[in-house]
Amino acid sequence: MTANAPAIVAAARGCVGTRFRPQGRVPGLGLDCVGVVAVAAAAAGATVDLPAYLLSGEQCEAVANGLAAHGCRRVWPPAPGDILVLAPSSRHRHLGIVTSIEPGTAIVHAHAGLRRVVEGPVDPAWHIIGAWRLAEG
Repeated sequence: MTANAPAIVAAARGCVGTRFRPQGRVPGLGLDCVGVVAVAAAAAGATVDLPAYLLSGEQCEAVANGLAAHGCRRVWPPAPGDILVLAPSSRHRHLGIVTSIEPGTAIVHAHAGLRRVVEGPVDPAWHIIGAWRLAEG
C-alpha cells in the first residue's frame, strides 16, 4: 500500500453517487471508470487518463502500457488505493479503485448499468486482469 492510499480512497469515495457518463471527467456532474481513476490519481498528485477505446476488446496489453506510461506499476495482491483492471466480459475492460480487501475486495467504479458511481464488492463473475499502483507523488 502506498502512503497516498488514504487520499486516493477518499477521493474515489467522494465520487460515489455521481452519474455515469461515457468519457465523463467531472465529479458531481458525470464520470466513467477512467474518470473515477483520474479523480483518485489527482488526489495523489498523479495523472491517469486512458483513451476509451483501450477498454473495448481484448486490449490487456494496451491498458497495461497506458497505465505504465502514467507511472503506474503492476502489483499483486492489490491493496487499498490500487487500480484494478477488470474484465466484466471477454470484450470489455473496466477500471476501479480498491477501497478495501477484507473480507473481500471492494472497489469504487462507474457502474454503467446503475448509471452512477458506486462502491461495493467486485462482481464474482468479473475476471481480475491485474492491479496497478500509482507512482508515489
